[in-house]
Amino acid sequence: MSVNITNARIRVALTLLALVLFVLIPAGFRAVVQSAFADSSIVDSSVGVSSANVHIGVLGLFHPHEFTVSAPAGSALLVRAGEERIVLEKSSGVGSANIRNGAGVISASEDGEVVVTAGHQVVRAPKVTISSRENDPADFVLSIPQKITRHYRGTLEIKPASGTLIAVVAMDQETAVASVVAAESTSDTPLEALKAQAVAARSYLVASRGRHHEFDFCDTTHCQFLREPPPPSTAAAVASAATRGLVLAHDSHLIAAMYTRSCSGRTRTPAELGLSAGAYPYYSVECKHCRAHPVRWSSRISAQDAATLHSSDESARLNIDRRLGWNAVPSNDFVVKTERDQSMHGQSMHDQIVVEGTGQGHGIGLCQSGARAMAEEGADFRQILSHYYPNTTIVAAR
Repeated sequence: MSVNITNARIRVALTLLALVLFVLIPAGFRAVVQSAFADSSIVDSSVGVSSANVHIGVLGLFHPHEFTVSAPAGSALLVRAGEERIVLEKSSGVGSANIRNGAGVISASEDGEVVVTAGHQVVRAPKVTISSRENDPADFVLSIPQKITRHYRGTLEIKPASGTLIAVVAMDQETAVASVVAAESTSDTPLEALKAQAVAARSYLVASRGRHHEFDFCDTTHCQFLREPPPPSTAAAVASAATRGLVLAHDSHLIAAMYTRSCSGRTRTPAELGLSAGAYPYYSVECKHCRAHPVRWSSRISAQDAATLHSSDESARLNIDRRLGWNAVPSNDFVVKTERDQSMHGQSMHDQIVVEGTGQGHGIGLCQSGARAMAEEGADFRQILSHYYPNTTIVAAR
């Protein structure tokens, strides 16, 4: 009897100890420990990953003063403008609404309202929200007249700001991931490379919300390139679904995974480019594909621009590209040469600055060209991510 009592007390003590350790040890560290004993690098982790909507500002690059919102065939949209409710449905004869800033004269004094025109109905309101009849996410078509038209799924808010209009789509996080993967890839990209891209894109969405004042992310390369959500049967959608909820963690912290088009044969670290590393320092790794098949480029810039350009200064490179175009200096791997140019009549001479380099993008994190090559050689997405993000763990959101 005394032996049974002793054993029972030992079991109780061990149970209490295990509970205490579970509470005290950081969640992210538990995930890392679990991965050491798992057969796969994917583990069930208590790292907090929200599957809530992500708010993305769309089409802001065009500085829009006017939008048109349309309901796809066979569906209806509900437009809320102040106290007014307008239903957009093609079968009813009113399938779209025009939304413009103020009274049509764009000025800071008119930033307080938008004007909605749908059929014969005209409404003024501080902002407009668009959803399904049940206030749920809906498919809709958003256009800037004579410029661009795109399809989205989510709920839409349009409001004035600084003389233009801001359009923000609140979409499911997985819809956003699939949209990013589709925008960042080509139709012939191998599935495992797309899966790696999906995990990186999702990690960025989860770990770096709030990059803009009015919304979480924009739809340009400043945050992540985003277009329309791909159909479910496409490779981009399949890759996103296959990795649903998976993100990258380092030292118990989720990381905002950066990636680049082509790394020139060796990836960079943020410190090499004068950038803050944040929670994950990144590591410089070899990329044999880009080493063997570098993307080469050449451009001409002014001597004034060249004076500010350094391969270790990403901010300076971006400043030049914003003014001259993104192909002016596509990467941080370059050399600057000075060429003497003589006029046709030989009466004047001046220097031409030629910049020659390799690669596309900042060169940090996942190299999309290298990931594609690794997938074509048989690597799966776990191996690709492990190569370009050393010392990270793939964790599964609960």
